[in-house]
Amino acid sequence: MEEPKQSNPIGAKKSAAAETKSSHAADTGRKKGKGPNPVQSDSGADAPDNALESVQIISLEKGKSIEKSKSMETIPHNNGVPAVAGTAAGAGPATVAGTAGVAAVAAVKEVVEVAEPETQAVPEIPAFDREKWKPKTGIGKKIKAGEITSLDQILDQGHKILEAEIVDALIPHLETELLFIGQSKGKFGGGQRRVFKQTQKKTAEGNKPHFAASCIVGNKDGFIGIGYGKSKETVPGREKAIRNAKLHIMKIRRGCGSWQCGCRQPHSIPFEIEGRCGSCRIKLMPAPRGTGLKVERECGKVLGIAGIKDIWSITKGQTRTKTNLVMACIEALKKLISTKTQPDMERELGMVEGKSKEAAEVSHE
Repeated sequence: MEEPKQSNPIGAKKSAAAETKSSHAADTGRKKGKGPNPVQSDSGADAPDNALESVQIISLEKGKSIEKSKSMETIPHNNGVPAVAGTAAGAGPATVAGTAGVAAVAAVKEVVEVAEPETQAVPEIPAFDREKWKPKTGIGKKIKAGEITSLDQILDQGHKILEAEIVDALIPHLETELLFIGQSKGKFGGGQRRVFKQTQKKTAEGNKPHFAASCIVGNKDGFIGIGYGKSKETVPGREKAIRNAKLHIMKIRRGCGSWQCGCRQPHSIPFEIEGRCGSCRIKLMPAPRGTGLKVERECGKVLGIAGIKDIWSITKGQTRTKTNLVMACIEALKKLISTKTQPDMERELGMVEGKSKEAAEVSHE
């Protein structure tokens, strides 16, 4: 008779423990995506089993966290357009993972856009109201009373303008433009031209900065003025420059002094003029119609607002100092009035002093 096999309790315990350990390892591998058939995306990254796993994004504006879902959940934009689009029906885990990455990037962009402050537009200068104007000088009172109707009457008699409102009353369509006389600071943005020229004074309390600006005013028809203003802040300095430009307004002569043209129209200057300021020298020469302003950019602004359309020029010296170069151009334009001319020459060159004949007739009417 065969003896019955005796069971080994120790071996049975070892085998049961081994089976339990292998099943636990299998469950852990499935959770971590290390099973026999793990689901992976095209890029090799493991896709999450739960599509509703949220992505938290820290808001830059209020310091709060915004939870973005990888499924069909969306967050409305300011204009009502959803910022995160849901996945299409039937899309696999890889598509869900890719959509979640795109949603996270879009959410970060949205938060940054919300955190940026809105820029405010510069308020426009109100139009001059002649009825509310209260003149303080004798010339201003005559203008308001109607005794003086043209700026030529003041300039021809050599009177000095002490109120900026006088120019606003006599030339309603006056244009204003700032010149780039300064230079920006900085390691990467330095060297670029800017409107304000910054200087500072070293004191025991610290640095005291000042901002200077240069402005030109004109009507593009024979009148031009330039002003310089300086202040501890940018806006007062700009206002000073505009006011000084109106107080120093003058008229120039225009004509056609080019031997290549001879049209007798006030599109250029009647003769050659030269000006100097510091080391800067500039020579302006008449040019035929269609030539344009062949001159440095800031000087071109001065000539354009004065009503000159065609010019040739030669500059010498340290022309990078824009303040001296512009003042040299103004000194040259002053010689158009100070130079004496004959009546025959004026008719031959079509010279016009101040406004053109058509504009003068319209203003008198």
